[in-house]
Amino acid sequence: MAHIHLEDGSFSLLWVAVWWTAAIILAGMAIYLMRSEKKPDRRKITLAAFCTAAAFAIFQVSLPIFGGVHLNLTPLIGILAGPAAGSLVVLIINILSSAIGHGGWGLIGANTLVNIVEVFVGYACFRLLKSTIPDLFSRAGIATIAGLFCGNIVMILIVIISGVQGVNQGTGQILTGLSLIAAVNMGVAVIEAFITGLIVAYIGKIRPDLLIGEHP
Repeated sequence: MAHIHLEDGSFSLLWVAVWWTAAIILAGMAIYLMRSEKKPDRRKITLAAFCTAAAFAIFQVSLPIFGGVHLNLTPLIGILAGPAAGSLVVLIINILSSAIGHGGWGLIGANTLVNIVEVFVGYACFRLLKSTIPDLFSRAGIATIAGLFCGNIVMILIVIISGVQGVNQGTGQILTGLSLIAAVNMGVAVIEAFITGLIVAYIGKIRPDLLIGEHP
């Protein structure tokens, strides 16, 4: 969903370094948290690997809407793998995507930050709503909408803060264009929420132990 589709050189080297540094710090924290676990959760690691492969494949499929949009499944990654493993998953996906020409190398840091927000918010909402919305389909759908909405907000903020080199538009014009993109993304987010809800509900029926915090 939220993804900064700009070429290398769109951001100045300063902001490329800032967003890359922030992404590396968060990835380092994720690795530290995973290594600090007394007993590694092999199921979580397996799910993270599966999410990486599945999300990367889906990420490359462009839907012919307003010039092309795509699904991320980042909230689903958070729900299944958790925020720590999920942060590493989206970093790997962005690196692999750039390697095949989907996004610039310099924007990996910024896009990883956007996706980490989607992973974390999706995970947090899914867990926090457990007592009020026990239905897995509805809860996963709401968590997906919330995660993708926050991701779009972060995407807009990163572009506004960084500025786009070679673009002779004011902040207001850029914000208007980004808001339109975000609106389209949120329309497609409804589709992603439905898909995520179906997947989580199905997993909840056959393997509830794979859902973090759902299995006693």
